[in-house]
Amino acid sequence: MSDQTLLDDEPAPLSAPTGRAHSRPVVRLRPKAEARAVRLGFPWVYADELVTDRRTAALAPGALAVLEDGERREIGLVTVNTKSKIIARMLDRDPLAQIDQAWFAARLTSALALRERLHDTPHYRLIHAEADGLPGVIIDRFGDAAVIQPNAAWAEAHIDALRAALQQVTGVSVVIKNGTGRARALEGLKDENVVMAGALSGPIAVPMNGATYFADLEGGQKTGLFFDQRPNHAFAKRLAKGSKVLDVFSHVGGFALAALAGGAESALAVDASASALALAAKGAEASGFANFTTRQGDAFDVLEALGAEGARFDMVICDPPAFAPNKNALEAGLRAYERVAKLAAGLVTQGGYLVLCSCSHAADLTAFRNACARGIGRGGRKGQLIYTGFAGPDHPMMPVLAESAYLKSLFFRLE
Repeated sequence: MSDQTLLDDEPAPLSAPTGRAHSRPVVRLRPKAEARAVRLGFPWVYADELVTDRRTAALAPGALAVLEDGERREIGLVTVNTKSKIIARMLDRDPLAQIDQAWFAARLTSALALRERLHDTPHYRLIHAEADGLPGVIIDRFGDAAVIQPNAAWAEAHIDALRAALQQVTGVSVVIKNGTGRARALEGLKDENVVMAGALSGPIAVPMNGATYFADLEGGQKTGLFFDQRPNHAFAKRLAKGSKVLDVFSHVGGFALAALAGGAESALAVDASASALALAAKGAEASGFANFTTRQGDAFDVLEALGAEGARFDMVICDPPAFAPNKNALEAGLRAYERVAKLAAGLVTQGGYLVLCSCSHAADLTAFRNACARGIGRGGRKGQLIYTGFAGPDHPMMPVLAESAYLKSLFFRLE
C-alpha cells in the first residue's frame, strides 16, 4: 500500500522516529501542504493541511505537539485543536521549548519593551496575539490592572502560568480574564469572566489624547476600551477645533472626547449601550468638557432621525463593530458600510469631515474604501480622501498574516 493510499484512507499513527530527544506527540503536514510558508513565519496550519489520524484526533484541545513536514523534518512546536479550522498554531521554533512561566515571561518582556518606548503611561495593548508570539492571546493594560483574553485553547490550558508571568513582568496587581467572544466559540471554549488576581472598585480612568476615558474591565465590551484607535482619535483631534462633532458607535466616547480635547465646539455621542454612554459622560465630566451630550439608540435609526431633523455637523465619525467578521459575511458587511456612509454623508456640512472605520479583517482596505465611496456618492456628496489610518503600533501587524491588519479609518473632506 502506498503512502498516498494511507493518506486517502486511515493514516497509520504518527510516532516519533527512534532516537528522538523528546516524547511529545508528533503531527505532520500532508505531502502537498505548503511547509515553506510555515517555515518562513506563517503561524497557522489549517485543518485540511494536516494529517489527522487517530492519535492526532485524540489530542486534547490546546495540546502541544511537534510539527513535521511531509518528509518528517521538524518545523517547530505547535498547539493543536482539532475542533478548530486553525488546527495548529506555531508557538516556538524549538520543538523542545517548555511552555512555562519563564517562557511566557520572555515573550511578555519583549512586548513590554516596545510599549514602554511607545507610551509615557502604562495604558496600551501589551500583547497582540500572533504578532507578539502568543497566538490567540490579547492582553490590554490599564495601569495597575490588566485584562487577558485567552481566545485559543492552548492559552486557556496555560492561563495560570500566563497570569503569573504577567504579574512578574509588569507588576500589575489586578488581572481579569475576559473569556467571551466569537473567537473562543470557534475554539470550542465556553464564556467565562474571572478576576484572577486583586480586585476592582469600579471603572478605571485612562488618559489618552488629552482626555480621560473610563474603562469597565469586568462588564464592558472586549477588554473595556479600544486602544487601537488612539492614533486615529489623535488625527480627528487635529481637525476638530471649533467644530460640531457627531460620534456614532461611540462606545465610551472614543472620537468625541478626543475631538473635544482638540477644541471642538460640541460633541454628540451615539451608541446602543446605555452603560457605555454613561462612561462616556463620566469621561467628559472628568475631562472638564461641558459641551458633551449623548443619544442612545440603534445607530442606523439615529442617523436617519438626525437627517430627518435637518441636523448638520462639521465632523461625523462612524466606528461600527465588525460588519464582516468573516468571508461569508463580506457582501452583507460591505452593504452595511455603504449604508452607513450614505446616511452619515448627508449630515456633514460643506467642507466638513466624514470619518468611516472598519475593524473587519475580511473587508480589506480596497473593498472597504470602495464601499465608503459608493455610499458617499449615493448620499449625493463628493469628497477627498485626506488620510488613511490603521491600528496603533501597540497593535503590531504580523507581515505574513493579513488578519492582523484589521483596522481601517478613512478621513474624507466632503464638498
